[in-house]
Amino acid sequence: MKSRDSQKHRRQSLAIGEWGEAIVARWLECQGWEILHRRWHCRWGELDLVAISPQTLAFVEVKTRGSSNWDAGGLLAITPQKQAKLQQAAELFLSEHPQFAEFPCRFDAAIVCHRPLPRSQPPAVSSVIPAQISLGEPFVLANRQWRFQLYLESAFDAVD
Repeated sequence: MKSRDSQKHRRQSLAIGEWGEAIVARWLECQGWEILHRRWHCRWGELDLVAISPQTLAFVEVKTRGSSNWDAGGLLAITPQKQAKLQQAAELFLSEHPQFAEFPCRFDAAIVCHRPLPRSQPPAVSSVIPAQISLGEPFVLANRQWRFQLYLESAFDAVD
C-alpha cells in the first residue's frame, strides 16, 4: 500500500511541476520570448525550458514548491552539481541545434509557489492558465492557488 501511495505522490508532484513550467512558459511568452523546448532531455538530465528572444537564448530552471518548503522556494536545490549538469545539458543542446550556437546564452531560474485551496473555498476546476501572469500576483488554477514568485535572469554563471 505504501508503494501505491508513493507512486501517487510522485505522479502528483510531476503534475505540479509541469503546471509550474507551463506557468513560467506562459509568462515568458507574454514577455516576447519563444519557447523552443519544454523538458528537453539528454544523458545529463533535463532542461525545463529553452527560450529564445531576438537577443538571447535562455535555459530556464523552474522550481515549483508548496508553501512549506525547506529550500528557499527551490533556489537551494540549484546546487553547483546541478548547475554543472545543466551546463552540460545546454552544451549538448547547442551541439544538436547549431543554429542557436551564436546566440548569447544564460541560465535563468524561476520560482513558482502553490498551495491547496482552503476547504471553505469552492473547488476551481479551471485548467486554463491565465492569459496574463504577473510576478507575485496569486491566481487559481486546477484546485490550487499559484503565485509566480520570482524570475532570476542569469541566476548562475557557467561552471568551469
